[in-house]
Parts: sequence; C-alpha cells; structure tokens
Amino acid sequence: MGISAESPVGGTIVTPVRKRRKGAGTALTWLAVTPFAAWAVARLAGLERGSLATQIMTATPYAAAGSLVPLLIAAIRRKRAATVVALLASAALGLSVLPRALGSAEATTGRSLRVMSLNLLFGRADTETVMRLVREFDPDVLSTQELTPGAVADLDAAGLKDLMPHRMLEDEWSAGGSGLYSKHALKPLWDLIPPVGHKMPAAVISLPGGAPIEFIDVHPYPPLGEQVANWNAALSSLPSAGEGTVRILAGDFNASLDHAAMRRLLDRGYKDAADQVGAGLIPTWPANKRVPPIITIDHVLVDRRVGVREVSVHTVPGTDHRAVLAELTVP
Repeated sequence: MGISAESPVGGTIVTPVRKRRKGAGTALTWLAVTPFAAWAVARLAGLERGSLATQIMTATPYAAAGSLVPLLIAAIRRKRAATVVALLASAALGLSVLPRALGSAEATTGRSLRVMSLNLLFGRADTETVMRLVREFDPDVLSTQELTPGAVADLDAAGLKDLMPHRMLEDEWSAGGSGLYSKHALKPLWDLIPPVGHKMPAAVISLPGGAPIEFIDVHPYPPLGEQVANWNAALSSLPSAGEGTVRILAGDFNASLDHAAMRRLLDRGYKDAADQVGAGLIPTWPANKRVPPIITIDHVLVDRRVGVREVSVHTVPGTDHRAVLAELTVP
C-alpha cells in the first residue's frame, strides 16, 4: 500500500507508507509487565536474597498498587498474554497486601492486656510525649528499643518509675540498648534469646487473674549489607509460640510482613496484631522526616490464642519510629 503521484517525465512514483512495528509495542508492554510479575513471584515464593532485595521487599504494598498500571497498558494494547500475566501479578500482590487493611480478628474474651512499643532512637524520643502516651493508654507493658541510660533517667524523673515500677533493663549508650517496663511483677528470662543482634530482653510477667505470660522485646539488626545474615539469624532465634505459656513479641523487627523471614516467624504460632484489626498497612518508619513514614517495621506479634481489640500508631517527636499501641485479650 502506498501513495501514488504522476512523474513529470512519465510513469507513476509510489512512496511506500511505513508500517508501525508491532514488535516494538509488544516489547514495551512486556517491559512494563515483567518487573511486577517478577516481584509477585519473589514475594509469594520468598525468594528475596541479600541486603538490597530484602530492603526492596518492604515496598510491596506500593508495588501492588503500581501493578495496576502495566495491567491497564496491556489491556489497552490488547496484548492477551501480557494482560494475563499482569492480571495474575496484580492479583497475587493484592492478595498479599489487602488483608492487612481489612482485618480478620474475631471477638474474644479474657484478661485485658495493653502493650506499647517504641524505638527511642538512641534515647532521643521526646520524654513528655512518651509519658503522655503512657498516661493516656495506661499500658501494662512498655517495650523500648535503643534505650540509653540517659533515657532511663529522664523517663523515671518524668514519673515512669511510679507508673511502671517493674522493669528489666539492658540500656546502653548505643542502638543496642533495650528495656521492658511493667505495671506488674516480672521475672527476667536471661537465657531465652541467644546473643544475636541488639539486646532483646525477655521476661515472665505476672498478670492479674490468671497465668503469667512471656514477653520479648525484639530488635534485630537492620538487614543492611552483611548484617542481613545476622538479621535472619535473629528472627530465626526467636522462640515459637506453644501450647503452654502465652508469649508476646513486640518491638522494632526491622522487617515487614512481606519478608519471608517474618512470615516464617508468624508460621511458628504468631499473628500480627495490627494485621488482625485492619491496621497492618499503617507505616511506622521513618517518622519526623521530610518524607512521611513509608514502611511498617514495628510490630506486636501475639500468640494465636490472644485476641486483638485495637491497634493504633502514634508519632513521637525525636525518634524516627512511631509508637505502636495494642489492646489485647489474654486467655
């Protein structure tokens, strides 16, 4: 097919019309679809390896939303194979993420237990705000990470010593310090957690009206560079939930529910409190920065026998983590 014109010297000049290259459109469509398809496979199969892939996996909720774009492109271009792949990728990512916003908690009865967890960022978290949350929420247990001797002194001077007199503190002038505060008597469990990563104190806490619980303050190293191996080891070292004493883990896990290591921990008898009540996509880090919090790495994990009534997240000046507050019921 071409455009004809009469030549001044006789005859007809035919100028061919270039056909649009179908191959280029197909290639561009697959270029848009393939990264999201690969992400979905890696997320479902837990294939992230190394530091960079592990860090990128925390962005899965955003990948789930972004996967709709290549699906739309493939559908508009009528590329059937690409559309099917894009649809499967979007469905897989969506099913991985959306339940966290919907919740699945069932009504339960039992003893009330309020838990608060906060990374203090080298003890720099604003003492007045921390104490306001403690007084308003009235937690039975406060789990702190990056607890320094200075922060211990400031919190006690502000009244924490009177409100939560029982404690197991392993404070340090570094990111490694941690500490458990409690309204109720507690007994340290010194040998429960191997020395992997930051300090992770554990204790038996005597709750009124029934059996005691075990509580662990969680804070593995972040999966940066060579520390990713230590991060995996720390999450693997946490004890499983069992049929005996109810166990609760709370802290800065440096992990999201999209990490295979975190899902393996959940498979050992736990459930994420925020996920249970539809608050699992509320980001907790980085707070108080020019960019808003974008990922969820602070958690309260509970024994599957524990009920979850409510979870809320609160910004505290001075620290790059948001406080997580969970209202639970213990059988």
